[in-house]
Amino acid sequence: MSPLLAAAPAPETPPHTGGLLLLLDGTAGLLTVAALGIVLLLVLIIKVRLQPFVALLAVSIAVGLSAGLSVTELFGTVQRSTSVSMIESGMGGILGHVAIIIGLGTMLGAILEVSGGAEALSTRLLNLFGEKRAPLAMGLTGLIFGVPVFFDVGIFVLAPIVYAAAKRSGKSILLYCMPLLAGLSMTHAFLPPHPGPVAAAGLFKVDLGWVILMGIVVGIPAVLAAWAYAAWIGKRLFVPVPQDMLEAADEAKAAVAEERAARRAAARSTTATGAGAGVKGPGSGSGPDSAPVALADTPDEDPAEQPVPLSTVFLIIGTPLLLILAATFSSIALDPSTLRSVIEFFGHPFVALTIALLMAYYLLGIRRGWSRKSLETVSTSSLKPVGNILLVVGAGGVFGAVLKGSGIADALADTFNDVGLPVIVLAWLISVVLRVAQGSATVAIVTTAGIVVPLVEGQDLSQAHLALIIMAISAGSIFASHVNDGGFWIVAKYFGISERDTLKSWTVLETVLSVAGFAMAASLSVFI
Repeated sequence: MSPLLAAAPAPETPPHTGGLLLLLDGTAGLLTVAALGIVLLLVLIIKVRLQPFVALLAVSIAVGLSAGLSVTELFGTVQRSTSVSMIESGMGGILGHVAIIIGLGTMLGAILEVSGGAEALSTRLLNLFGEKRAPLAMGLTGLIFGVPVFFDVGIFVLAPIVYAAAKRSGKSILLYCMPLLAGLSMTHAFLPPHPGPVAAAGLFKVDLGWVILMGIVVGIPAVLAAWAYAAWIGKRLFVPVPQDMLEAADEAKAAVAEERAARRAAARSTTATGAGAGVKGPGSGSGPDSAPVALADTPDEDPAEQPVPLSTVFLIIGTPLLLILAATFSSIALDPSTLRSVIEFFGHPFVALTIALLMAYYLLGIRRGWSRKSLETVSTSSLKPVGNILLVVGAGGVFGAVLKGSGIADALADTFNDVGLPVIVLAWLISVVLRVAQGSATVAIVTTAGIVVPLVEGQDLSQAHLALIIMAISAGSIFASHVNDGGFWIVAKYFGISERDTLKSWTVLETVLSVAGFAMAASLSVFI
C-alpha cells in the first residue's frame, strides 16, 4: 500500500468563510479576534452600560463571525438538519446543569431568611461569644448563613444585627461589618450553590463535591486572613453607625411588635367570645376555670414567634453539603455496588438540595405555622432575581462554545503554553483583569472559564486539580472591588461608609481574600 493511501485523513475543520481571518490568517488572526472581543465586551459593559447578558451574547456572535464561523454553525438552520447551533448548545449545555442548582439554592436561602433563621443564628453566636468576641461571631454568621444566601441578601438581612452590636459597643461599625462581609464574600465566591462556582464546575465538568471540598480548604485560610485585616482596619478607622439605618431598624422592630400584639389581642378576643358563647348554652361545661385556661394558653403558643433553634439551621445547611461530599468520595472509596448507588443518588446536587429544601419547608415553615400558600409565595418571589443570573451564566457558556468552535481556544492554549506560566496562575490573572475592568464577579468567572477550559483539555488533570483551578478563577473574580462593582456601593451606603473609607476597608478586604485564596489554591496544586 502506498504511503498516501496509508495516511489517515486529516480531521475536518470548521469552514471559516471570512471575517478578520481573511486579513490575518492563522494564530495571529485568532488571537487578534480574541483580544478585540474581550475589549469590546468590556466597552459594552463599562462604557455603553449594556446589560451583561446582551453584551456577552453580542460579543459571542461578533467573535464567531470575525473568526470565520458560518451563520449555520452559529445559529443552525431553519429546517431540521444534522447541524448543531453553537449558541443553543453553549447556552443549553451550561444551564442544564446550573439552573436547577441555583433555583433550589435560592429557594432554600429565602426560607432561611424569612423564617428568621439568620437572626437566630447571629443572636445565638453573639450570646455565645460575648461582646469582646462579637466581631468573630459576626464573621461566623456571615460564613454559615452565606452558604445558602446570595451576598447582597445576606447584607440586607444581617445588617440590623451589625448596627445593634456596633451601637452597643460604641466602636467603629467596620469592626463588625467587615468580618461579616468577608464570610459572605468567601462563600459567594468559592462555594456552591452560588452561581459563580456552580457555573465554573459545569464548564470544567467537575463534580460539585470536589468544588465544595476545595472551596472549604481554600476559603477557610482566605477568610481567616480577611478577618485579621478586618480586625486591624476596624481599630484604626472609626465609622459611626448610620442614624437613618438605626431608625429604620427600630421602626421595623416596632412594626413587628405591633403586629404580634394585634395578633395576641385578636386571639384573646376570639377565645373570650367562644367562652362567652359557651356560658349561654345549657350543659356547656362552662366552669369557673375553663375560660382562663384557654386565655392563658393561646397567646404564647404561636410557633412562628419562637426563635429558630440553632441546631435546625445547621441541620438544613449542612445536610446537602454532607450528602454531596459523601457521594463524591464514595466513587473513590467504594467499588460499584448498591450502597454506592444509593449514596450517589442522595448525594447528587439536584437530590441533596431538594431534600434540604423540603426539610426547610417543614422545619422552618409548616411546623412553625406557615400555610402552604406562604411557602409558595416566598419560594416564587425568591426566584425573580435569578433570571438575570441564569442568562449571564448561559451567555458565558455561549462565549466559551464560540471560542472553542472557532479555534480561538486552541490558539490561546498554544500561546499561553509558550509563555510558560502554570494554567492556575493564568486563570487567576485573567479573572483579576476581567473583574477589575468590568466589576461583575459572575461575568469574570464565566468568561475566564470559557477561556481557560481549552487550556486544560488533554492534560489529564484530576478532578481535584481542576477544582483548584476553579478556586483560582473564583479568587480572581473578587479582587479589588471598586466603584464599578455594585457590591461596593451596597457596602458603602448600607453601612454609612464614605467612598474613600470603603476603598481603604472593603476594597482591600476583598483583595486580601482574593490573594490569600489564590495563594492557597496555587500551593495545593503543586501536590494535587
